[in-house]
Amino acid sequence: MKKISFLLLAALALFSCKKGPEYANRADAIVAQIHNPSSKYVVVACHRGDWRNFPENSIPAIESVIKMGADIMELDLKMTADSVLVLSHDADVKRCTNFSKVFGKEKSAKVADLSYEEIRRLSLKRAHGVAIDTLHMPTLKEALLCCKDRICVNVDQGYEYYDQVLAISEELGVTRQLLIKGKKPIEVVAAHEAAHAEKMMYMPIVDIQKPRGKALFDSYMEQGVVPLAYEVCWQDNCDGTFGDACAKILAQGSKIWVNTIWASLCGGDGNDDDAAYMAKDPGEVYQQYLDKGVSMIQTDRPELLIGWLTRKGRHKLSGSF
Repeated sequence: MKKISFLLLAALALFSCKKGPEYANRADAIVAQIHNPSSKYVVVACHRGDWRNFPENSIPAIESVIKMGADIMELDLKMTADSVLVLSHDADVKRCTNFSKVFGKEKSAKVADLSYEEIRRLSLKRAHGVAIDTLHMPTLKEALLCCKDRICVNVDQGYEYYDQVLAISEELGVTRQLLIKGKKPIEVVAAHEAAHAEKMMYMPIVDIQKPRGKALFDSYMEQGVVPLAYEVCWQDNCDGTFGDACAKILAQGSKIWVNTIWASLCGGDGNDDDAAYMAKDPGEVYQQYLDKGVSMIQTDRPELLIGWLTRKGRHKLSGSF
């Protein structure tokens, strides 16, 4: 009996060791994968949330991608006339709201010219143009409260609001779960980070087939600065630039983020989400990125990508939370 009990305890101990690390919540487990350059887990970022089924950058769009099992919600920021950060990709609200119906043509539709109270009077539109009376443009604070501990957040079009974003994230206790990107020189980013005790995750955006992007990429390589990851953009695959950049990034110990949302960001026609959607097997498009060591993908078709990655065994979080 004692021998059986001992073997049982040993088996239980072995099983518990294989469970992996424990995390306080799902977002922390995702953060651990982002910080691990050797992880085979592929992080899925959702471009403006589930905008195919809900208004982009809306709370329901965020809730939907969380339920899908996405890892990062990408959102866009603008500031109102009375200094409230709201979720809007465009500088004005005409495309995504019923602005004309509410205010007519005499008032400016720019977010920067509207007060938060005026913004709240507007209803958000779905992609096909129908306004939903019950949905309004959320503030950054409302979006972060929805995402807190459930999914990480990529603050896009927001580096100019770095200090304001950090103040809100600190108030809510979610700074470690935020990722912000930019095209600023190394010294500008370093100065921003040095000014604050807490830091958001940061990655440079490098358009490697354009002079400015190539110069920024070269500066990181030449100075030996190792960012968490690079967002890499390129227009065509003819000269092998993307593959060369991937090899350098991996050798440096960073991760690679690509955008499959538009062909113009990932090598041209046939390399994006729509091509994957039309293919018999999404892997005809997505496998090329895994082969080059990409482990972070921003997509407009999260269900398709997550499903394919799951079947490949590349989208299962280790550990418990």
